[in-house]
Amino acid sequence: MAQSGNTEGQKSMSTATVLTDRFDRALLYASHVHGGQVRKGTAIPYIAHLLAVAATVLEYGGSEDMAIAGLLHDAVEDQGGEDRLNDIRNRFGDRVAGIVRSCSDSFVNVSGGKGKDDWEVQKARYLEHLKAVDAETLLVSLSDKVHNARSILRDLRKPEIGIAVWNRFTKGKDGSLGYYKALADIFGELLCGQPGKEQLAKELRHIVGELHRDKSATVPQSARVT
Repeated sequence: MAQSGNTEGQKSMSTATVLTDRFDRALLYASHVHGGQVRKGTAIPYIAHLLAVAATVLEYGGSEDMAIAGLLHDAVEDQGGEDRLNDIRNRFGDRVAGIVRSCSDSFVNVSGGKGKDDWEVQKARYLEHLKAVDAETLLVSLSDKVHNARSILRDLRKPEIGIAVWNRFTKGKDGSLGYYKALADIFGELLCGQPGKEQLAKELRHIVGELHRDKSATVPQSARVT
């Protein structure tokens, strides 16, 4: 029998999350919704990110509903808006739909999800929104941000990508780093003292610190001006 370990915050084998056919259906649904989609600026299938988020949620004691929300957290924002959210609610229930909605930047605005705000306004509102959500939603959102930040750091350190990684983002390096720093501060504050989850919040802070400290001047050959 596989050993679960004694890491603080992890569930024991006797209380491990049981995944049912709902999770299987959610995985198939996510594969369908995001079929053909790749990670921004890469050839990596988007489902890889969704699987990483769901895996992190489960590793830190999340429920099946939370893991399903991890798989579907970008489905509303990227692939269908309110109609997609209603479909998710019909298929997987109110709890999953609620977490997915709360994890969607563009749905946390005064227009009630009917349109996107300016980037700075949208991000500021989402940061404020995090202070009011429940602990389960926080874990799903944090799992998403950790994987995103880790992916940026990985590509920043690849010789063939380097600092060109920042060209993928609306506000470039300074805007992206500022946002992730603010996210790390908020998650660190809200999850302080919560076993396991605090560790994950510290991981985000560490990754953001590495992004700030990285002095890579690597510019891929394809991005050089001759």
